[in-house]
Amino acid sequence: MERSILVLLFANVLIVSSAAVLPASEVQRDFSPKRQEQQLPRVMHSAMNELPGITVGKRNADLIGSDNRALQAAVDYIAGLGGGIVEIGEGRYVMGDSLHLRSNVTVRGKKGKTILRKADGVVSALALDGDFGEQQITVEDPAGFAVGYGVAIWDDDASGFHTTVARITGRNGNTFSIDNPLMSDCMVRNKAKATTVFPVISGYNVEGARVENLIIDGNKESNVHLNGCRGAGIFLYRAFGTVIQSCVVRNYNGDGISFQQSNDVSVVDCVSEDNAFLGIHPGSGSQRPLVRKCIARRNGTDGLFLCWRVRHGLFEDNVLEGNGRFGISIGHKDSDNLLRRNLVRLSHRDGVYFRNESLGMAAHRNRLEDNIIENNGTDGQAAGICIRGQTNSLVFKNNRIRDTRPDGSQTQTVGIRIEEKVGEVVLEGNKIDAETRIDDRRVSKGK
Repeated sequence: MERSILVLLFANVLIVSSAAVLPASEVQRDFSPKRQEQQLPRVMHSAMNELPGITVGKRNADLIGSDNRALQAAVDYIAGLGGGIVEIGEGRYVMGDSLHLRSNVTVRGKKGKTILRKADGVVSALALDGDFGEQQITVEDPAGFAVGYGVAIWDDDASGFHTTVARITGRNGNTFSIDNPLMSDCMVRNKAKATTVFPVISGYNVEGARVENLIIDGNKESNVHLNGCRGAGIFLYRAFGTVIQSCVVRNYNGDGISFQQSNDVSVVDCVSEDNAFLGIHPGSGSQRPLVRKCIARRNGTDGLFLCWRVRHGLFEDNVLEGNGRFGISIGHKDSDNLLRRNLVRLSHRDGVYFRNESLGMAAHRNRLEDNIIENNGTDGQAAGICIRGQTNSLVFKNNRIRDTRPDGSQTQTVGIRIEEKVGEVVLEGNKIDAETRIDDRRVSKGK
């Protein structure tokens, strides 16, 4: 018995002695936070190297599907884990409703191979008035409307932000419930209608969302027009810090890319083409936008339209080509923006257009530098740059303004037109080739 106790004590001594000579790192690891580690702004943990991820596609994916329902399920799953990445496989996905973005979720396709196509739309007149705040509509013809579909409702007096875009959540015969209240009265006497149109990608009230490597096909031939205050191929509303990168938006019956009341949005390396209305449309107080290395071409109206209160933005290295009205349009309170190294060409009217606004509402203190503005006015005589209203404190520096077409076919006949009420304009180092280089209509005291 005594011998057994002695053997056991001797063994314990050997174990303790062996541990004493092992390297300290093998005995006790230091898991304490490093000096640079800090918690993220809105959660009680630090940044993680590995985030949630899921794949969705027609085959060989975590979620299998070919329409918006599978895509939305993947996005909502990742959102429920606090954010991460949804990867969409190649192929065409039919969109019966928007893909609704969520905060801190990246949606990424296979570049050039992942296509989100708007489903064919249907339209019906309302059978009953839709009242402001009501969350149901009654239509004359319910064919083509179904639970889960996206829908827009408006009448002849309720357009713009007063148009309602929602999802159908239930049905009782010709009556459908919707997930958003009506934004205005939609009256039968004012030709109220409901139609299954919506943005293909939609981000409402989100932060830190990303969209990458997707092709948006708007299928405009089979859908009615949806205005840019509530719709676009990609549409954001109060979607702060959203990034849209390496996406193509084409053939949408409305704007290509529109973001409203959304600060710090970045649109980079994107193409917006052949859409029915505006190409890229920052607006409604969207501050500090970045639009870089994008192409907006053959859109129905303007290539780049700065709407209301777009301030402190950077628009650089873009191509605005062949658009149906102006290449770039700037107006209501759109101040303190920098537009540089853009190519503006073949617009149907003026290349760059400052809209006619009063002193308090005009687009003051904008800078245009190192742009090429050429061959505009394909619908008739035009100016490379036209400045209207009581706009002032503009700077135009080192721009190239020209018409390179053969004599007799040149229509950009004015380099820069400055209308009567315009205030201070600084012209420095611009190279202008035009029949009339500067058409300055101001009285001398306003110059």
